[in-house]
Amino acid sequence: MNLPNDPSVLAPDRKSVRVAISSGVVGTAVEYYDFFVYGTAAALVLNKLFFPNFSPVFGTLAAFATFAVGFVVRPIGAVVLGHVGDRVGRKRALVFSLLLMGIATFAIGFLPTYSTAGILAPILLVFLRLVQGLALGGEWGGATVLASEYASKGNRGLLASFVQTGSPIGLLMSSGAFALVGLGSDHFVSTWGWRIPFWGSSILVAIGLYIRVKIMESPEFRRATAAGEMSPKAPIIEVFQYSWRQVLTAIGLRFVPDIGFYIAATFLVSYAVTSQHYAKGDILACVSVAAAIEICTIPFFGRLSDRFGRKPVYIAGVVFLILLAFPLFALISSGSVLLTGIGVALALAVGHSSTWGLGAAINSELFPTRYRTTGAALGLNVSNIVGGGPAPLIASALVIAAGGASWLVSCYIVLAGVLSLAAILSMPETSRRDLSVDYTGRTTSPAPARPVKEQLG
Repeated sequence: MNLPNDPSVLAPDRKSVRVAISSGVVGTAVEYYDFFVYGTAAALVLNKLFFPNFSPVFGTLAAFATFAVGFVVRPIGAVVLGHVGDRVGRKRALVFSLLLMGIATFAIGFLPTYSTAGILAPILLVFLRLVQGLALGGEWGGATVLASEYASKGNRGLLASFVQTGSPIGLLMSSGAFALVGLGSDHFVSTWGWRIPFWGSSILVAIGLYIRVKIMESPEFRRATAAGEMSPKAPIIEVFQYSWRQVLTAIGLRFVPDIGFYIAATFLVSYAVTSQHYAKGDILACVSVAAAIEICTIPFFGRLSDRFGRKPVYIAGVVFLILLAFPLFALISSGSVLLTGIGVALALAVGHSSTWGLGAAINSELFPTRYRTTGAALGLNVSNIVGGGPAPLIASALVIAAGGASWLVSCYIVLAGVLSLAAILSMPETSRRDLSVDYTGRTTSPAPARPVKEQLG
C-alpha cells in the first residue's frame, strides 16, 4: 500500500514546520560555525603556526589557500550527500553531514603545529579541511530543500530564508569565540587558546543532532516517493540531462553574494589588521555586529521576495553590492572603527542578505523533487570553487599586485556582480511555482511507487 498521492493529506502541521525550520537553522549554523572558525583562525593565527617559514603576507596567503581547499571538494559532497538526500531522504543526509563536519572541526583543535610535527602539520590541516568541505557541500542543499518543501508558495521565501540565517549565526559565533579567546595574551592564543573554538563545536554539534533526529521527512519527498516520481537513475545524471541550464543559472547567481561575503567576513579581517593596522578585537567586533544585524535582515528580504518576487529583490541586492564595492574600502581606509563597522554592516546586512537570503527558495524552485537536493547543492558549490572559496586568496593577491591598494579588489566585486546580474536576468520568476510540478519538460516514465516502509525508513 502506498501513501496517498494527495498533498493535503501530507500537509504538515505547524509544529512539524517549526521543528523542520529550527533544525535547518541550528544545523546550518553549526556547519557554518565550523567552517568559518577556520577562516577566522586562518586570518589571525594559522599563518604563523602552520606556515612559519613564509613572510607574514605569504603565510596569510598559504593559510587562505588551505581555506580555499575546503571549497574544492564541496561539489563532491553535493553529489554524494545530494544522492543520499534525493534517494534515501533529506533527513538522513543532513544528520550525516552534521556528524562529518563536527568530527573534522573537533579534530583540527588537536592538530600539532609546524614546530612540533613539521610538514605533517599542514598536510593534516589540509586533509581535515577536505572533510569539512565534503560535509558543507551537502549541508546547504539538504537544509534549504527541506525547509522549502515544508513551506507553502506564499511564505516559502520567508521560511526558507530562516535557514540562511545559519550563515551569519555561524559567523557571529566564530568571530565571538575568537574575540573571547583574544582577550588573553598573544602567547595564550598562539599556544592553545586558538584550539578552544574548534573544540567548542562538539557542544554545538550535539545540540544540532538532537534537533535533527526529531524532524520528519519532508512532505514533498514523501509525496513524490509515494507517487513513483523518483527516477531509478542517479540524481546527478538527471541533473545534467534535464537541468543543466538551471545549474548554470544557480552558479551565476551565487557569484556576488559569495565573493562579497567572504571578502567582507574573512579577507577584511586580515586586510584591516595587517594593512590598515586595526586591532584584532576591533575588526572582529565589526564583523560580529554586522552578522548580528544580518540575522534580522535575511528574513526581511525573504519576506519581500514573497511579496514582490525573487528577481526584483535579488537584482536590487546585486546592484547595491556593486555600488558599495569602492566605498567599502574607503570606509576601512578611514582609520575609523565606526566607519569600518558601517561598511561591513552594509556589505553583510544589506548587500549579502538581500541576495543570500533568497538563495534557498530560488534554488529549490529551479529543480524538481526527484533531484532537488543534488541540483540545489551542486549549483552553490560549483560556484564556490571559482567564487566564494578562493575569494580571500584572490583578494589578498590583488592587494599585493596593486602595491597594497584595494582598488583591484573592488573591481573584483563589481565583476562578480555583473555575472550575477546576467544570471538573474536570464531566469524566470519562480516565487509562485508549485514544488510538486516538474518545470523541466521531462517526459520519461516515472519509477514504480515504493512501499510505505521503504519510503519512511
